[in-house]
This record gives sequence, structure tokens and C-alpha cells, in this order.
Amino acid sequence: MTEQPGARRAYSVEELLGPLNPQEQRYAPKQLFAAGHTEWLRQEPRVSVVGARKASPDGLKRAAKLARLLVKHGAIVISGLAEGIDAAAHTATADAGGRTVAVIGTPLSETYPAKHRGLQQLLMREHLVVSQFPDGHRTTRKNFPLRNRTMALVSDASVIVEASDGSGSLSQGWEALRLGRPLFLMASILDHPGLSWPRTMLDYGAMVLHKPHDLLEQLPEPVDDPLAVLA
Repeated sequence: MTEQPGARRAYSVEELLGPLNPQEQRYAPKQLFAAGHTEWLRQEPRVSVVGARKASPDGLKRAAKLARLLVKHGAIVISGLAEGIDAAAHTATADAGGRTVAVIGTPLSETYPAKHRGLQQLLMREHLVVSQFPDGHRTTRKNFPLRNRTMALVSDASVIVEASDGSGSLSQGWEALRLGRPLFLMASILDHPGLSWPRTMLDYGAMVLHKPHDLLEQLPEPVDDPLAVLA
């Protein structure tokens, strides 16, 4: 199902992901628009690395380190092309020779933020960019929680690296929990007692990511992946 580099096509969700169960169908978009290696959405494991746009330097380092670890273990790294944690995850993955997927909140013909246009074009040529929004669709703030919901759908697990109480990443966390997919919170998040959301998510089944094994043991075995180097 690989397209020519940068080519854009519309697909039904089932074309890209296979059959969905009723829980997955409930909030799944009818169509996805994609450019790049669409076959990666049928390979495993796929892990979302998400978090704050205004990330701390330590948060950016943690996102990049996690992305490199996932590459080493044959995972496809998924994020949302936003500033901060998302950009760090995509860039570290690409630099490490891994595979990364951007699930974006604009049509494929647009970029948000605009300064990531070069990164988006690179991912469309050499990796994969996915959107549920057709060309001409107006980009509003409502697009991005919907994008996060879709990102949870296409991921085997999600990791929130750093996020405030109002972060859009939380919508992805709740959707991952609703789908019964593993959701991890970086242990460093718990060092901020003023945040209310981590404890609530932990009460509903999220897990704390203390060490790589915590995440790796929850992932499917790599499928059709020449990069897999299992510990």
C-alpha cells in the first residue's frame, strides 16, 4: 500500500488499519488522508510520544531519548507534528534512522505550526503523514482534540512525556484508556504535585513509565521490521 513519495490519497479507515471493533468504530473518522508509507499502519508496534508544546528542556530530552529507544526496539514512533514534545519525537526518530508517523490537525495541504512545513514535507516524502481533514477544511482549535483521538486509535500504546492540566495531549490519554490501550505517564510528571490530571488518569488505569521495560513489555512484537533489535 506504499504510495509514491509525497503522494496524497484518501482511504477508508479500514483500508489503513484493518477491521475495527465496535469500541474503535465509535469515534473513528470515516476517512483518512495520507502521504507516505501507509503500510506502516498495519505494522507493529506503534507508539505515540506526545506532550506539551511549550516543553521544558528536560522534557525535550526525555522525548528524544524515548524515541531513540523505540527505534532501537523496532517501534514506529507516532506524534502530532506540534511544537515541543511532538517535534522532538519526530526529529529524533528520523535522525536515528527510524520510522515516524505524524497525525496532524490540518489538511495535508496545510501545516501547523507553519515553521514545521519543512519537517512535514520530509515526513510526507520519507515517512508518513496522516490527516482526517480534507483539503479546504477550516482549521480550528477543535481539530486538535479530534486529531489526538485518531492518534490514539492508530497507536498500540501512548506515552505522555510532559503536559499541563490544559494540554491537548490529555484528550489522547483519555481516548487511549477508553480503547483499552496502554497509556504511560513519564515518571517525571509526578514530580509536579500541582498537576491534577496525572492522579486521575492513574486511577483509571494509566501506568507510570519508570524504566524502558515498563513500556516495552506492553508492546506487540515487531512485525515486518528489519530494524528490530530486541533486548
